[in-house]
Amino acid sequence: MTTSTQQKGDFLATVSANRQIGKTFYRLTLEFTDIGAQAFAKTIPGQFAQLDLSNVALPPAEKIPAELSDKADRQILLRRPFSFCNLTTKNNKTSAEILYCVLGPATLRMTTLSAGNTIRVIGPLGNGFSVPENKKTALLVTGGMGAGPLLHLAKFLTTDFPSIIVTAFAGAKTAEDLPFKGQLDNISQNLGFSIPEFATYAIESFVATDDGSAGFTGFVTDSLEDWLNKNNPSPAETIIYSCGPEPMLAKLTQIAQNHKIDAQLSMERQMACGIGLCQSCAVECKLDNSNETVYKMCCKDGPVFDSQLVVFNL
Repeated sequence: MTTSTQQKGDFLATVSANRQIGKTFYRLTLEFTDIGAQAFAKTIPGQFAQLDLSNVALPPAEKIPAELSDKADRQILLRRPFSFCNLTTKNNKTSAEILYCVLGPATLRMTTLSAGNTIRVIGPLGNGFSVPENKKTALLVTGGMGAGPLLHLAKFLTTDFPSIIVTAFAGAKTAEDLPFKGQLDNISQNLGFSIPEFATYAIESFVATDDGSAGFTGFVTDSLEDWLNKNNPSPAETIIYSCGPEPMLAKLTQIAQNHKIDAQLSMERQMACGIGLCQSCAVECKLDNSNETVYKMCCKDGPVFDSQLVVFNL
C-alpha cells in the first residue's frame, strides 16, 4: 500500500447519519461525491482527515454535560483530525464512517450534526498501515478510542488479503467504555467472537477490561501476551497492528520485541494543520543503525510508525 500518488484536497462532505452508540460514543457517516468520492475511496486504513467544525452549532444547554459546560463556548479555530472506521464506495459515492467520543467543545458540537448538513474535510492525509510480504497472521490490538482505524484495517485485510488470519484484541477500563456497535454476550465470548463488529468479518476477537466487567481481567497487552504464549505464532509470518493510548503502545512495542514480531503503531498527537507545516505533532524516532534520534511529524510521516523506531518518553 502506498500514498505517493494519492490525490488529496479540501472537499465538501454531506452528513448521512450520526448515531449514538454508547454514553459518549458516536458514529458519524459522511458522504462524498465526484472528485471527493474518488479521493476518499482510495483511503488506506490508518490515514485520517481534518474536519472543519468551526460553524457547527452547540447542542441545547440541557444536553451539554456538566463537565463540559465551562469549555462548550470555546471557539473551534483549528480543524480536528479523525481516522475512519469504515469506507464504502457505491454508485460514484464514498461513505466514510468516523468513530468519535465526546471529550471537548469540538466533539460536543459534532453531536448536533444531522442528515443533510455539510462540512469541509481535508484529506485523505498521512501514511496508513502497510502489509509486508509473507505475513500469515495479523494481530489487531486496540485500546479505547483506538478501535476506529483497526476496524477499517480489519475490513481491508479480510477483503484484500484473505489468506491472512486476523485476530483482534480490544481493551478498555470497563465494558461500557468499549466503543463498538452491538452488545457483548456470553455465547459470543465463549465462541471467541466477543466483538460483533469484528465478527462480521469472521475475525476472532478478545476483550480485556481493567475491572473485569467483560472478558480478560487486566490490560489488553496482557491478553495479547497470554495469547502469544499459548499460540506461539511464527515471528517472521506475524505482524501486530495497534492504536490506542501511548503507555499501551509502549508496552506493546516491548512485547513485540520480546517475541521478535513486527509491529506498526498508529500514534496520536494534536494535529493543527494535518500537512506538516505547523510542526505541532512531533514524534521522536530512532535513526537506523544509530544512537541518534530525529523528530518526525505524526501527520505527515505517520500517523502509522514502525514500533522499533518510536522513542517513548513516558
